[in-house]
Amino acid sequence: MKLIIISGLSGSGKTVALHTLEDEDYYCVDNLPLGLLSSFVSQLLTQKIRLYDNIAVGIDARSHAEDLHEFSHIINELRHSDIDIEVIYIQAERETLVKRFSDTRRKHPLTRKGLPLCEAIEIERTLLKDVALAADLYIDTTYTNIHQLREHIKTLVVRRQHGSLSILFQSFGFKNGAPVDSDFVFDVRCLPNPHWEPALRPLTGQDPEVIKFLQSQQDVQEMLQYLRDFLRFLIPRFTQQNRFYLTVSIGCTGGQHRSVFIAEQLHDDFKAQLDNVSLRHRELT
Repeated sequence: MKLIIISGLSGSGKTVALHTLEDEDYYCVDNLPLGLLSSFVSQLLTQKIRLYDNIAVGIDARSHAEDLHEFSHIINELRHSDIDIEVIYIQAERETLVKRFSDTRRKHPLTRKGLPLCEAIEIERTLLKDVALAADLYIDTTYTNIHQLREHIKTLVVRRQHGSLSILFQSFGFKNGAPVDSDFVFDVRCLPNPHWEPALRPLTGQDPEVIKFLQSQQDVQEMLQYLRDFLRFLIPRFTQQNRFYLTVSIGCTGGQHRSVFIAEQLHDDFKAQLDNVSLRHRELT
């Protein structure tokens, strides 16, 4: 049996992720108190006829604070059962969450205690700190809409072959902030910049003219080779440690030319060698 635990900040997309899994034939339970998780799993395992092989559970900050602090211990105990457990933590920056609550006019769960919204968000973040640290997959939806999150969950979780490592190559622009949901962040702002070529400025790293320009630069080719060698060394070791997900982010100034080109090249290289390799361009979506 496979159990996916979805947790994270209110307004970040937890419900969207859970509904996505439900649409993929997962048996889903939202807002299960963490203290009941072990009993819930035990009941599923002792059923004479197992009705569901894939289960997803939503856990949020409304669980008892002491249970949340014991999250890692609870999960480690469950891993000794006949069950495959993955923990997904979803978050977004405070300004984005405030705007989402304003747009939807929904209440944050903790504001019912009289807390201002911004304070409630930060308290929730603190309460869920131990859950975030134990996560197998950390997703930041600050720059992600509902449709992109659904596809992200399908690509990384649903379509991933059992026991294999899912790798995401992601481009971004430092001017919009570095992504927090990355295992490795590589800065390619040192490479020749197509932005300073007037004919290339409006294009992206996916356009043939930009690709030709960057392929002709020795520094770009050397950087690509260094990254390939590093990842070829790293990926088998991640797999040996039973890691489920690896997110590699490539950043340039605007996330339009160099980072897009490098991410595309690495994605194509490793997709030819491995299963479950995906690509995302944060600033182009």
